[in-house]
Amino acid sequence: MSGRFARVLRGERADAPPIWLMRQAGRYHEPYRRLREQHSFETLCRTPALAAEVAMAPVREFDFDAAILFSDLLFPLDALGMGLSYDDGPPKLDGPLTAERLGRFRPLSDALDRLTFQREAIAATRAALPTEKGLVGFVGGPWTLFVYAVEGTHAGPLARAKSSHQLYERFDARVTPLIGEMIRMQLAAGADLVMVFDTAAGELPPSWFRERVARGLTTLAETFPGRVGYYAKGMHPAHYAGSAFRDAPWAGLGFDARWDLAEELSASSQHLRSGFVQGNFDPALLFLTGSELAVAIDKYLEPFRRLDPAARRSWICGLGHGVLPGTPESSVRTFVRLAREAFA
Repeated sequence: MSGRFARVLRGERADAPPIWLMRQAGRYHEPYRRLREQHSFETLCRTPALAAEVAMAPVREFDFDAAILFSDLLFPLDALGMGLSYDDGPPKLDGPLTAERLGRFRPLSDALDRLTFQREAIAATRAALPTEKGLVGFVGGPWTLFVYAVEGTHAGPLARAKSSHQLYERFDARVTPLIGEMIRMQLAAGADLVMVFDTAAGELPPSWFRERVARGLTTLAETFPGRVGYYAKGMHPAHYAGSAFRDAPWAGLGFDARWDLAEELSASSQHLRSGFVQGNFDPALLFLTGSELAVAIDKYLEPFRRLDPAARRSWICGLGHGVLPGTPESSVRTFVRLAREAFA
């Protein structure tokens, strides 16, 4: 791999910041919607050729600098023995996690065998990618998987999950090794980077994150130094402060729209930096069109333009979270074009 994405991963300057967006393949995109008319979501994920086609379509159309594995965070729960269904609605488990169910989880090797479709999807996507484009794999964070296993959702106060400390400790001990093997499998199949997407981590008090969740995450970063990134919506500097997580050998961290990324890239604020920083245009603003969208993008880019190019070289341009359903494709195209032109 020789393009912008690879240069930023190596800590080198690129002619413009690389761009990839969470959920860049999905319901906003017409090629995806056409495939969904013919196939279920689960079929698209579990059929490597189809997963590769879904991953490649936005790279071809919008010229993103990296493709992303098309899959779902929750498949490890299914592989471990919790029945999972996607009947054209939110994912549903066949009941909540209990201590008794956890005791019946499949062994790691059996669970990993049930996830090999992700390895094959990575390999198929890599085979289709131009050499200058990167490939991003992903896994869910242990806490996020636990929340869904207990609550059946990531929304709401998460009272049951937050009050199940001992159950989480047992779950983490079983799931983090599986996540580590999934990362190993995806890297071996051709991913340049694997992101840990931790949807629910920002809902934790910072002290809880540092004391109960960061340990397993740090283990993943230390096992694959410089090859694993981390993103969680709703995080605060206090989540990262004073913990081994901050100093772990992450490939980089993603940030949502609440953060001042230009400040994080500046020399005066390196206390959170580890490799790249990614983000963080508000995805809701992509519903703007015409001159209003152009003004919003320009306002977002201006602090980055003022940075010294050496400070900017670790920035991956993207959204503060994923592309929202219903986002105009023209707005995505405009975002990519203006971000490239701003640094030409």
